[in-house]
Amino acid sequence: MATAKNGIRLLLAGVIALSLSVSPAPFGGDQAIAATSVVAVVNKTAITSGDVSRRAAFLRLQRKSGNLQKLAKEELIEEALKREEIARVGMSVSTADVDASFARFAASNKMSVEQLNSILDRAGVTAAHFKAFIAVSMSWPRLVNARYAGGASSRLSNQELVTRLLENKQKPVTTEYMLKQVIFVVPASKKGIVGKRKAEAEKSRASFPGCDQAMQFAKNYLDVSVRNLGRVMEPELPPEWKPLIEKAKGGTTATRVTDRGVEYLAICNQRQVSDDVAAEIVFRAEDLGKEKKEGENPNSAKYLEELRSKAQIVMQ
Repeated sequence: MATAKNGIRLLLAGVIALSLSVSPAPFGGDQAIAATSVVAVVNKTAITSGDVSRRAAFLRLQRKSGNLQKLAKEELIEEALKREEIARVGMSVSTADVDASFARFAASNKMSVEQLNSILDRAGVTAAHFKAFIAVSMSWPRLVNARYAGGASSRLSNQELVTRLLENKQKPVTTEYMLKQVIFVVPASKKGIVGKRKAEAEKSRASFPGCDQAMQFAKNYLDVSVRNLGRVMEPELPPEWKPLIEKAKGGTTATRVTDRGVEYLAICNQRQVSDDVAAEIVFRAEDLGKEKKEGENPNSAKYLEELRSKAQIVMQ
């Protein structure tokens, strides 16, 4: 499966062509989806003929050819395996992240979210199906990287590290952060208060007393927790937090809405470091960047095959 970025890029031409077409006729969407039946079960997750029809319509927008029904079913089986593992490990991106990606795609094509919703409905894809694809495609690479980044196979040996250092002629320098995470909790049953909690979190940043008093500070608010993230090197920063940390003012970042609630990071300390640990992290980040340019992480197929071998997949 391509990453969200690649999938969205492939979808671009199809969406533009559809939005400019004179005839609004769907690609066989509504009638094909109307009568649904289960076509496969992945562990306990059912895949319906409606799901397959939507994915086939999505593949048409990507200008794919061949047996689209078969290809769609295979993609959905893989997605079900990935989604289950992402949920098990707890590494899904937030709904807010998915909505933001969806909105950026609409804006980059000079259309509103409502217009994009309409176009996807006309294509027989639906916004919900596209967002589900985005969610898995954003979450899966992070899960693969987390699964293999800390393993012995991905760490540089002492000899490899020495070789890289000799090639660079000097140790790389990176920034080390000491971070705490402040979370204004929003229960799943009370998503309607997100706006209020966001305003409360933003206002609290002005009176944040510093990391040493963070726990006492949290007691002044209802349902606020503080997590100690410890030392984090700049290459290890989660992509959704990195720009906020770089633009942080007054020791705290701007807020983000996540599945947990409204969050911001407190930067307790930061310094430039240049040692063997920092060098290895920088080199590994460079290697990961090369993998992304060259294509999908080879560990993705390995991980997926492992999940498939343990799964119960029943074709109807």
